[in-house]
This record gives sequence, C-alpha cells and structure tokens, in this order.
Amino acid sequence: MLRFIVQLFLILAGATLGFIFIPDIIFLFNLTSIPAWLASPYIGGIVGAVIFFGATFWLADYIVKWMKRLEDAILRAPITDVLFGTLGLVFGLFIAFLVTIQLNTLQIPVVNSVLPGFISFFLGYFGFQLGFKKKEELMGLFTSTRNAERDKEKQEAPPVWSSKDKILDTSVIIDGRIADICQTGFIEGKMVIPEFVLEELQHIADSSDVLKRNRGRRGLDILNRIQKELDNEVEIFEGDFEDIQEVDSKLVKLAKVREGIVVTNDFNLNKVCDLQGVPVLNINDLANAVKPVLLPGEELAVQVIKDGKEHNQGVAYLDDGTMIVVEGGRDHIGKTLQVLVTSVLQTSAGRMIFAKPKLIEKAL
Repeated sequence: MLRFIVQLFLILAGATLGFIFIPDIIFLFNLTSIPAWLASPYIGGIVGAVIFFGATFWLADYIVKWMKRLEDAILRAPITDVLFGTLGLVFGLFIAFLVTIQLNTLQIPVVNSVLPGFISFFLGYFGFQLGFKKKEELMGLFTSTRNAERDKEKQEAPPVWSSKDKILDTSVIIDGRIADICQTGFIEGKMVIPEFVLEELQHIADSSDVLKRNRGRRGLDILNRIQKELDNEVEIFEGDFEDIQEVDSKLVKLAKVREGIVVTNDFNLNKVCDLQGVPVLNINDLANAVKPVLLPGEELAVQVIKDGKEHNQGVAYLDDGTMIVVEGGRDHIGKTLQVLVTSVLQTSAGRMIFAKPKLIEKAL
C-alpha cells in the first residue's frame, strides 16, 4: 500500500513538473520542428507523468525503504524527543515564513526563487535540533515555572484539609465495629462501598447456611446504619473490573485508581495491600492498639472460665477479649479472684497476659 502511494505521488509530481517546465524547455531550445500541439502544457504533463512512472519501478523501493527506516527511528525514540523536536521544527519553519515574506519585497528573481527554500530547510533543521537537544532544559523551565506558580497559590490560598476515600471491604462491614468507630469521629472522609462488595454481601445473606445468612444480613444492617445515622459521606461505587475475578484484588485495584485507603480486618488482604503499596486501615490493629497496657505487678480481678494447656493453669479473659493465663487457676474455675500480672506477651494473634493469684503472693 505504501509503495502504491509513493508511485502515485511520483506520477502526480511528474505530471505537475511536465505541465510547468516542458513547454519552457521547448521554447528555450527553440525546437520549432515540433508540432504546436506537442508544446501544449497538457502534453507536457502527460510526458512528465510517463517519465516519472518509469522511474517509480526503481525509485519507489528506495523511497519506501527510507520511509520505513525513518518510521522505525521515530517509534524507537522517546516521546519527549519527538515532541520537542517537532515543536522546534514548527518554530523554525514559522521563523522561515516570516523571513520569506520580507525577502519577497526585494523583487530579486534569483533570491525569491532559491533563497526561501534554503532558509526554510536551514531554520527548520536548526529548530528541530534545538528542540531535540534542549528538551531537558525546556522541561526544567516549564517545571520550575509551574512549581513557582503552585507555591504562590499555596501561600495565597488558605490551607485546605482533605482526607482520602475509605474503601470498605466485606469483612469489615460484617464485623460492624466500623460504624462505632466512624460515630466517634476517628475515621473521617468519604466512605466508598463498591458495588461488587454489595453483591458479595447479598450472596452471603442469601446463603443456605444459617451462620453465613446471619452474617450477611448483619453486614447489610451495618451499611444501612452508616448511610442513615452517621455524618460521613457514603458513595456506592458502581464500577467494576471485569478482568479481575477476586473481590480482594478488585479492592486493591480500586484503591490504586481512587488513591484511597482500604479498610479491612482481613489479615491476608492487609498483607496484599502492603505488598502493592496500598494504604490500609486494619480494625484489628486498631483494637490491639487501644487495649489497656498492663505492666508486671499490676493487680486486677478476673473470672477463670476454663483450664489451660499446661498443668494447673486456668484461663480468663478481659472485656476486650485479651486472654489471661492464670498460674494455679484450675482450682478456681468459675470463680472471680484477684491476680497479679507476671508478664505480658505480644503475639501476632494479639496480646497474652500471664498472672498468678494474689493469695499465692500473700502466702509467699
């Protein structure tokens, strides 16, 4: 196709040149023996087209090969090089156009016919090279100007506090604590609930398993509370990522697109967000962070509810769910007693407290 276009262009160029110059050539050489009809510009155009048509059989291949090399070079070049080179070329040709207008006022035949083409080529090439080789300096000039304007706007405009969107996943909605946290004002900004999360909640609420069905309905009730009772703005994101199947992966993708924060209590989703550089708020981490800090030697009252793994141990729990291992507590199962904290162990599953009954301390 490209070769055909080149051939067509050469034929048209030959016809144009023949139409313009062949009659002048006949007149210049004073070829009076040639019939007058052969000196017609139209006959000259036909002759020029035939001559260039014959030249296309060997000239077109070279032109096509050169154009493909030029195309490959442009495709391999960075877009900034092409952009600034083109801008420089346009600027150079514009300057050449202004210079040519002034030359036309001189009314010098040779100058008016030859010099404009030379000036256009020279200034176009010079402009291209200038834009191509000075692109970094030009980009730095634009960047510095933009940064200066931005700094000026920041100084003039009052500070505006903004918060990122909070994108809720299925687990944190079913958990329900997110509504209480929002009500206290610790989480601000827009709450984004993706439509694919709503579909998953609906699927869980319609499950044949009673436990799953209750969890799904609880999640829908929590969403209804967030929308109607809380001051946070709520948005239902109706988009979807059809090329992604997993809901967790869709949440990560949405957080990247919206530059938001994923709110979850799913340990695995938390790790995926950390690996992909997505901000995440984990409700379980928040719960562990606000648990009361107990130091060795402190005294508290607990109720031993079951025996422990080791011999003669009992297990109790604080109101926040922290497990307390009571040494010698097996004999006090079902009773409330005063214990002294001996050590505190922080594990990946949470905080574990070791204690012993105060009566043993007094006996010692």
